Amino acid sequence: MSSSSLPADCGPATRLVHGGTMRSQFGETAEALFLTQGFVYETAEDAEARFAGEADGFVYSRYGNPTVQMFQDRMALLEGAEAARATASGMAAVTAAMIACVKAGDHVVASKALFGGCRYIVEDLLPRFGVESTLVDGTDLSAWEAAVRPNTTALFTETPANPTLSLVDLPAVAEIAHSVGARLVVDNVFATALHQAPLKLGADVVVYSATKHVDGQGRCLGGVIVSDEEWVTEKLDGLLRQTGPALSPFNAWIMLKSLETFPLRVRQQTASAAAVADALAGHPAVRRVIYPGRDDHPQAEIARRQMTGGGTLIAIEVEGGRDAAFAASNALRVVKISNNLGDAKSLITHPASTTHQRLTDEQRAELNIGPGLLRLSIGLEDTDDLIADLTRAFDSVGAKAAASVG
Repeated sequence: MSSSSLPADCGPATRLVHGGTMRSQFGETAEALFLTQGFVYETAEDAEARFAGEADGFVYSRYGNPTVQMFQDRMALLEGAEAARATASGMAAVTAAMIACVKAGDHVVASKALFGGCRYIVEDLLPRFGVESTLVDGTDLSAWEAAVRPNTTALFTETPANPTLSLVDLPAVAEIAHSVGARLVVDNVFATALHQAPLKLGADVVVYSATKHVDGQGRCLGGVIVSDEEWVTEKLDGLLRQTGPALSPFNAWIMLKSLETFPLRVRQQTASAAAVADALAGHPAVRRVIYPGRDDHPQAEIARRQMTGGGTLIAIEVEGGRDAAFAASNALRVVKISNNLGDAKSLITHPASTTHQRLTDEQRAELNIGPGLLRLSIGLEDTDDLIADLTRAFDSVGAKAAASVG
């Protein structure tokens, strides 16, 4: 099987169309789908050599698969990383990355503003195996500095954070991590690799839910971990092989084809998100719009410094709390209610009752996840249609509030 090579100076769009492609003897244009769990060896000696790592070739799709390998190689090219590994879901990627960084007796520090499942890994899962954890305000560098210990082996954050879009100063936090020999793990789902490059900002490991923008069309689950070759080979590969969170070849093929349109989709979604955020910012039913591309974002300076665009997500705080947020969501006709994001369809969710439901009221209040907060993921619909749909929905909420007062 031959592998394509590209000039080293190719841009992201070119890498996402051609990068990592391997062709069979048939010379297919589209990447082949190797829907197989095992592989045949010419001889018993060949099988022995492959299992011993003395000969190239695949042995079992839990360990590696040609279609999955193409997807991994393409993601590594996009990230500028030495190595990438795919997993069955984004949470599988987060779990594997964190476990690969620790052992019993170690300590991890994480920002409080995390997706609910990620907080579970840090707060509940790791401590069961003798790994202590500390949660900090990710926007406060002094909190990171105070939390690290000599036995701290990993710092974990997501920026922009889910769902409040707060930002973490990655170069500064990376410096804190490296001062104690720890690795900085960054969940880069909201920014995407097109708007933020954590490895270039000092991060050591980057994780993705490929379910989101990479697939981007609501079809399948997947996750990705990117890092340096040494850590992947020595710490991650054995864990993945023996615990088995493998991405299916079919899902890898879907992701490969999605990457070809990834820049086009994210560019359009980001442009629409900026326009929607501006349109809603002055609406009387909206208390606050939070979008990293706007100058009124609390950390706009960090956004300008480490992001090349505001991204596809908007946080909207509605006047009137939960009832008003639910009413606005129910009034939408174009935007759909769903907890996914990064989709071709615009999606809205109420984090306090869905993605962050497991947190206590006090924990949600600490993270500014109020009862009126909505998370809006912008899709590929006409921008004007999205603005009209959202404006109409918030107008109806405002009208009901005025009627109740009257």
